[in-house]
Amino acid sequence: MSTSVERAMRILVELADGPTTISELARRLDVHRTTSLRLLRTLEEQRFVLRTDDGGYRLGPRMATLAAAALEGFDVRGLAARHLRDLGEATGQTVHLGALEDGRVVYLDKVESRHAVRMYSRVGALAPVHATAIGKAILSRLPEDGRDALLGPPPFARCTPATLTDRAALDADLALAAERGWALDEAEHEEFVHCVAAPVLGADGRPVAAVSVSAPRMVLDREDLLALTGRLTATARDISEELGRRRP
Repeated sequence: MSTSVERAMRILVELADGPTTISELARRLDVHRTTSLRLLRTLEEQRFVLRTDDGGYRLGPRMATLAAAALEGFDVRGLAARHLRDLGEATGQTVHLGALEDGRVVYLDKVESRHAVRMYSRVGALAPVHATAIGKAILSRLPEDGRDALLGPPPFARCTPATLTDRAALDADLALAAERGWALDEAEHEEFVHCVAAPVLGADGRPVAAVSVSAPRMVLDREDLLALTGRLTATARDISEELGRRRP
C-alpha cells in the first residue's frame, strides 16, 4: 500500500471520532502540516471530507454513501457463523442466532450442544418475542414505541407457567436486561429449557439480531447458565463489530 493511500485512510479513521484541525491531524499522523493539507484537499474534492466553518475538517457525504452500501451487503448469519461456533465449543451448549420477522423471533443459525440431551429447535423456526431470551434481548434495546408495535396489547400468550404475560412485568424484565447487557428466559418458552441471550447491534446502535446459549435445566443449572453470560456478551459484541458497530 502506498504511503499516501495509507495516510488518507488514517485521516478518515481519525475523523470518524469527530471534526478536527489540520494541525491536530498532522500531529496524530506524525507528518508535516502541508502533507495533511494536501491529502485533505484531495479527499475534499471527492467529498470524502468537508471543511467546517472554523477551518477544521469532518467526514463528508461520500463516506456515508459508501458506509450505507457496505452495510446493506452484510450478511449477519455469515458474519456471525465463526463466532457462534467458537461460543458453542467454549460452552458445550446449544447456541442460536435469531432476529425478528413479522413480530416473531426467527432462528437464523444454530450450533448443536455436545450433550446427548438436546433441544428441539431448527433454523427457520419461529418463536414468540416476549417469551424467548433472544426476543427479550432485542426488545431491551428498542424504544417504547418499537416495543408497542411488536408486542401488541397484553395479556401476551402464555407458553409455560413462567411466561410473562403482563406488560409491566415484561418491561421491568427488559429494563434489567438493558442494564446488564443480556436477557434471561427462565423456562418461559419451553418448560424444561432456560436460556440467556445478548443483542447484536448494527453500526447505528439498533438491535439487528441476538445470540443465545440454551440448555435443558437437567443438563445445566441456573447458576452455571448465568456463568456463561460474560462469554456470551463478548461474542455479541464481536459480531456487532463485524457489522460496523464501534466498541465504546
